[in-house]
Amino acid sequence: MARAAVLHAVGDTELDLRDDVTTIDPGPTQVKIKIKATGVCHSDLSTMTGVLPSVPPTVVGHEGAGVVTEVGDQVTAVAPGDHVVVNWTPNCGTCGECRRGQPYLCITFITQAFTEPAFRLGDGTPAFGMAGAGTWAEELVMPWQAAIKIDEDVPFEYAALLGCGIPTGVGAAFHTADIRPGDKVAVVGAGGVGLSVIQGAKIAGAATIVAVDPNEAKHPIAKQFGATHTATLDSLEDTKNLLTAGQGFDTVFEVVGKSAAITTAWNATRRGGDVIVVGAGAADDNWSQSAFGLLFDGKSLKASLYGECDLRRDIPVFVDLWRAGKLDLDGLISRRIRFEDLNDAIRALAAGEVIRQVVLFD
Repeated sequence: MARAAVLHAVGDTELDLRDDVTTIDPGPTQVKIKIKATGVCHSDLSTMTGVLPSVPPTVVGHEGAGVVTEVGDQVTAVAPGDHVVVNWTPNCGTCGECRRGQPYLCITFITQAFTEPAFRLGDGTPAFGMAGAGTWAEELVMPWQAAIKIDEDVPFEYAALLGCGIPTGVGAAFHTADIRPGDKVAVVGAGGVGLSVIQGAKIAGAATIVAVDPNEAKHPIAKQFGATHTATLDSLEDTKNLLTAGQGFDTVFEVVGKSAAITTAWNATRRGGDVIVVGAGAADDNWSQSAFGLLFDGKSLKASLYGECDLRRDIPVFVDLWRAGKLDLDGLISRRIRFEDLNDAIRALAAGEVIRQVVLFD
């Protein structure tokens, strides 16, 4: 039996924190992971509210790291005792997206996760894992492709962030955007992923980085992570005029997950610039632009799912940047909490009081 945070119905504001949850047995190509640390990400909240789909009862959580405890008889990439980061979008390697070099678009295992429960509650009820993961549990079973081996000197609380927040944000700056040294960029949304975008933009060589957030309490924090300027929604136009002579920024990242934020990013971008959509929005939250403006402004709207990352390729890069002092992981962690604190963590996240909270199971 293990502890796990279970969502019984979409719209619930609190989770059922249980200690009687078990996993399925690992199949020939699966691994069991004992979770040591897991992040509290806005996507977890979006699953609870229904912005992101789920099949309740669902074990929430998708950003985590831990130790492999069991492997199927066909698994050779990892072994019991290995430290791993959980990849919530493991790539199958054989679908069209994988063959085209876009593993972050693979939905093979996520699709299976909506029909194949990976947990069982104490009364025998089958339960699913959020996005095929469910890292707000002490143990989980996933395809071996979801276990990304990591050096043992990387603390689990840092490794957990490498499973979502860092690749989504830093990856958007590295892979989706075409940032050139000296560029002027803006980031709409200064939460955990937004701060990771800011770090990525700084490392990529952007000279001007504006953090845009209506919550001014986040502005000094954004500057700690590399923002050169900050703005509220009301002051963004004046900031744009001051820093770009009214032309707009070369690249603007939307890291909120709202159509209104995409519009804000679009309007702040110069003609011929790029708008990078990083935030996960609702299926019924539509965005529109005139056909005339879409053509004659010459702007590009690009989606950045999971920062277009291949975690086997990119996690070693992120670790090297952390070791070199160029990527701040510790500063992203507002609170280290226990499993019993998860419902309070959800409240704090919804209230915008924190950047990242990390649950430590040991």
